Amino acid sequence: MSKQIGIVRASVTVMAGAAFVLSWSSGFLVPAIASVDVSPLTLLVWRFVPLAAVLLAVVAFTGAGRGVTRADVRHQALIGLFAQFGYCTAVYAAIAEGVATGTTALIDAVQPLVVAMLVGPLLGLRVRGAQWAGLMIGAAGVLLVVRSQLDDSTAHPAAYLWPALAMVCLIIGTFLQRRSEPRTGTLVTLTIHVTVTALALVPVAAIFGALVPPASASFWLASGFAAVFPALTAYGLYWWLLRRVGITALNALLFLVAPTTAAAGALLLGEPLTIVTLIGFALCGAGVAAVLTSEARASRSTVVAAARAQ
Repeated sequence: MSKQIGIVRASVTVMAGAAFVLSWSSGFLVPAIASVDVSPLTLLVWRFVPLAAVLLAVVAFTGAGRGVTRADVRHQALIGLFAQFGYCTAVYAAIAEGVATGTTALIDAVQPLVVAMLVGPLLGLRVRGAQWAGLMIGAAGVLLVVRSQLDDSTAHPAAYLWPALAMVCLIIGTFLQRRSEPRTGTLVTLTIHVTVTALALVPVAAIFGALVPPASASFWLASGFAAVFPALTAYGLYWWLLRRVGITALNALLFLVAPTTAAAGALLLGEPLTIVTLIGFALCGAGVAAVLTSEARASRSTVVAAARAQ
């Protein structure tokens, strides 16, 4: 029975990981597709404001916020400012400046290496040799994917500072969340993050004259899609997987975001997709497999050691 339960749990984690990669990748495509006739900032505001209202209503109706203290709210608000407000505004700014979607996804692909170097001194965790090997293989794949798209990019070199800023914001938010003892469930966590992001975006959009949304149905369709998938599904799975599989395995999944985004960008936006890109995809997959396999073996060893100790 325990073996069967383990298989079910592993299957749920795999499906959650696949859904995370797809939904996170969609976050790079929405602004590239939908913000042709409207400011990316306008799209971003109306991605978060309605979602914040819905989530607050759900939390109030279900009572999910009972027991949440002001300290919990302040802590999650700080994480939300980095992980959602800082990250999303920088991503949208990069795409608005002409950085290709696959190249913008590099922020997620570089993050695992940065995190791997920081988990020791900041969290006291050890990255194993097999995991380092997987991370480096994945990084090589990402470099190939991104390199295959750079030649056709018309973005100013300074525009690439936006993806770097987004990466830094997400790393800070992730470490703040990982270092704290979870006091709020995923629903409450998301509600706080989305609400603080909406509150921060409204005055910024007002200053830049991007607050009033257009009346077009396509805009509201894009805003609704962005709210449900990149904002709600992707971030919900991000925090859930962080608790379930750990920071190293989760960040390994981010290696798959760049090739997934590049493939979708080629199909939907006509961005370049060459043999070099395909080789990069294969290396990304191999790197993720190496990290996840090492993580699974370590988990089994821990379970066996605990069973023997009893």
